Amino acid sequence: MIREHRSRAKLEAYYEKFISEDVLDPNVHPWVASSWQRSRELGIGKEKMDISHHLPTDTFHQLQQQHREAIDYLAALSEGIKEFFQEYNLSLLLVDSDCVVLKSYSLPFYQMTPGEIEGVRVGVEEVGTSSICVAAEHQAPFWMFGPEMWVRECQLGDACSAPVFVGGEFRYIVTLVSMEQVAMPQDAVISLLFTMKASLERHLELSARLKAEEAILDATPFAVYHVLSGGEVAYANELGETRLKGIGARHKTLHGSLRTSNLNDVILNYQHTPIYKGFRGIPSYNKEVTWITPAKTYEDITTVVPLERDESQVVQSVVVISMPIEDLRTLVAHAAGYTAKYSLSSMVGEGATFASIRAKADRVAHGKHHLLIQGESGTGKQRMAHGIHQASARAAGPLITLKCGDTTPELLEQELFGCKYSPDVSHQGRLELASGGTLFLDEIEKMPKGIAQKLAEALKLGKSCRVGDTVERQIDVRIIAACDSDLKRLTERGLFDEKLYDTVSKSVIRLPALRNRREDIPRLAAHIVSELAEQHALEPKRILPETEQKLVGYDWPGNIKQLQSVMEYAFFNTQGGEIRPQDISLMGDVKPDNKWKEDKEVFVKAWKAAGGNVSRLANLLDVSRVTLYRYLKKYGLDNNRK
Repeated sequence: MIREHRSRAKLEAYYEKFISEDVLDPNVHPWVASSWQRSRELGIGKEKMDISHHLPTDTFHQLQQQHREAIDYLAALSEGIKEFFQEYNLSLLLVDSDCVVLKSYSLPFYQMTPGEIEGVRVGVEEVGTSSICVAAEHQAPFWMFGPEMWVRECQLGDACSAPVFVGGEFRYIVTLVSMEQVAMPQDAVISLLFTMKASLERHLELSARLKAEEAILDATPFAVYHVLSGGEVAYANELGETRLKGIGARHKTLHGSLRTSNLNDVILNYQHTPIYKGFRGIPSYNKEVTWITPAKTYEDITTVVPLERDESQVVQSVVVISMPIEDLRTLVAHAAGYTAKYSLSSMVGEGATFASIRAKADRVAHGKHHLLIQGESGTGKQRMAHGIHQASARAAGPLITLKCGDTTPELLEQELFGCKYSPDVSHQGRLELASGGTLFLDEIEKMPKGIAQKLAEALKLGKSCRVGDTVERQIDVRIIAACDSDLKRLTERGLFDEKLYDTVSKSVIRLPALRNRREDIPRLAAHIVSELAEQHALEPKRILPETEQKLVGYDWPGNIKQLQSVMEYAFFNTQGGEIRPQDISLMGDVKPDNKWKEDKEVFVKAWKAAGGNVSRLANLLDVSRVTLYRYLKKYGLDNNRK
């Protein structure tokens, strides 16, 4: 609240009347009157200002660092008007919202050195009535005449305080104090104070907005640059700074400051990049770009947008948004769900056989070697690969899977290494996509030798080349290979590439068939049923002991995968909360009725469920071996007898 000039004599009389008689004249400003009463209640000394409420030195220095931006801005703002301060014997203070003096500018406040007043709390509880405490209490500007101050030594001059708000929050008080009764241009002082208040508010709000924007830019997975027409980088976000340092464009001078080299000097193909085209007014969007530097060749997906133009319509600067291909691969991999779905601890098995295998997997996971998982079909090789990836140092990277027996050699090579289809269209393969993470190669024994040799060389060099391309790209990938058969024997027989075998077999984990770990079957079955109940929000079901005996007594040629199928069928087709022996169909959804005699598809399912074993299938279907031979011949399966 800005007030007109008042008679000092009258104000002095009002003050003395209150001090001596405890009588408040009705002409005393209500805010001042309330503050006087508060000062009296608190027993604040009236003669000399108490500056004993000083923050500890370390605490105050930390506080100043927190508010350094406001302190420095006000210092720069007041630098050019020091003569005005000196002419009218003014002192400038910056006070925080707790009424602690952060900085004293210009002349010493109350003839004190800055060291005496800085760090002192000057609220009503410490020094009584002042323009500072009134402005803080009412969060409004206030001009206070000298005789209205509570402390007599402060009554020589007037003071004006204005609160500073940042984002709607009360943050500071800016105060101008006159040191003596000098004829002072009140309007000019008030205008100056309001100008300083508004400037500080705008600066801090703009700074907060810029910091938020910079935080957003630093958090994005893109490198962002503002490039001037000469090739100078005016701004780079955090990732951009990292990339600039990586190519040698950012380096320290002899004096310790950072210097940015011109992009013309560090990007050897600068004139063939979208940045150069951007200064000719040609924007580029999501273009795959190769950046050639003396340190390294990079590949990015880059967007360049021309910005302001001069009067001749010449582009003055461009914004460049660029994402490294390797980062994009990781982002896409995570977005596509290329992460481990299982942990090693989720692999059920308490028997000594499986416990030792799981312990070995945990040790191997923390190593750096490629590894090979061997075991019959359905023994859990894929789940084991997921668990090893999740337990490894590469867990934050992608887990990419490629089944080597699902496609033709030509398509497998393209899937693995990527392919360049045209000068403008080139796609990365699974090997590049897995960079920084793990590539799980299932059924690796089915990989053609030519592709296997190429893969072994790529892993050795740490570089990969797409089909139809000549550019070599860096890769950083760990291979987990899986094989249903004995890969060493296949290699010895010349059916698998020796170099790739040597590469992936540094560590070998052999998963046992389910029939060799029968002690784990009840726990595995219970775990499958529990997972099904949770996934489908259904009541769990109990597996009876006699049912467990039936499960343990079976050979499980399809291993855990077959057990999964059998338990799923039992779970969804059993009435009540208990799974009995008669609820178990060891052929899954193939019932031992006569349909197999007429339907080849049903017979083949039963044949597979029995693992291709005639005796086992005869028992399952409750028929003689002779009868089965007749149907095997009928369906063309007689060459697969066991």
